[in-house]
Formats: sequence, C-alpha cells, structure tokens
Amino acid sequence: MVLQPQVKILIRRDQIAKAVDRLASEIKRDYQDKQPLLIGVLKGSFVFMADLIRQLDSPLELDFVRLSSYGAARESSGKVRVIQGVKTPVKGKDVLVIEDIVDTGITISFLLDYLKKKRPASLKLCALTDKPSRRKVPVPIDYLGFTVPNEFVVGYGLDCDQRFRNLPDICILEEY
Repeated sequence: MVLQPQVKILIRRDQIAKAVDRLASEIKRDYQDKQPLLIGVLKGSFVFMADLIRQLDSPLELDFVRLSSYGAARESSGKVRVIQGVKTPVKGKDVLVIEDIVDTGITISFLLDYLKKKRPASLKLCALTDKPSRRKVPVPIDYLGFTVPNEFVVGYGLDCDQRFRNLPDICILEEY
C-alpha cells in the first residue's frame, strides 16, 4: 500500500502570478538601463525564475548555481556544498540571485558570500518565499514574494526529496 501525501494549499497559483508581476515591476524599475546577471539557485528556483524572466523585457544574462545542504532530509545539515558553480564572469556585473525559499539563511548567506568574492558591481536577492521564523543567519532580501509560516512547503519548484515541484500552488506538506 502506497501512502498518498497530504498537502494543503497555502498560496494559490493566481496569488503567485500576482507576486511575480509585482516583483518583475520592481526589478524592471531598479535595473532600468542595466543588463543584470540573474543567477538561479537550482533546483528549486527554476519555475519561479522562468515565470519571472518572461516578465522582464530588458536585456539580461542568466546563469545557475547548484548548492546542497539538505540532501534527502527535511532539515538543513548546516554544511553547504557547491555542486555546480557559476560559469558566467561576475566581476563588475549587477547580479540578482533568484531563490525559491530563504529558510535558515545558511545556504543563501553562503552563496552571497561566494558571489561577493567575485566582485560584482552590485548584488541583490530576490526570493519567492521567506520563512523568517527559522532564520539562523541574517539575510537581506531585496525582493520578496511571500512570508510563509514555519511549515514544510512544496510546489511551484519547492520540493521534498525531489517530489512535489510540479504542483502549481505552494502547499503545506502535512504528512509524508
């Protein structure tokens, strides 16, 4: 017998679409006359980033970084590893990191420090979701979609052990 996971919708797809529109407007305003380098944090940010860049009608560059601190667990190990580094030169560029969720802050703080060492002209963070109740390391979020409660959330790119990314809404994983 296979147990079916129980999920409860937290943020509906129409709310997500409105947040993406709002974030794109803010980014367009702030990066007017610039060609930012958007760096997506894989794998979770890819759905959000794809929707976001379709709203940005000015020149931009894309790259991705893949980090690991969770593995198959629901809790961060606290140790961050670079699985795939940034391939595009960062020095002197306006860099905008695209993240699905800022949780403890450990992983994204590691990434921001990693990128600062590459001497970008500017470095900002755009996060779809923020879970400040779990923060262990302070992180400045320049563009934020939603603040979420201290629940395990999945969908719209967010996963649990590589599952549920394809859900169109952001949901609370109640049982798994």
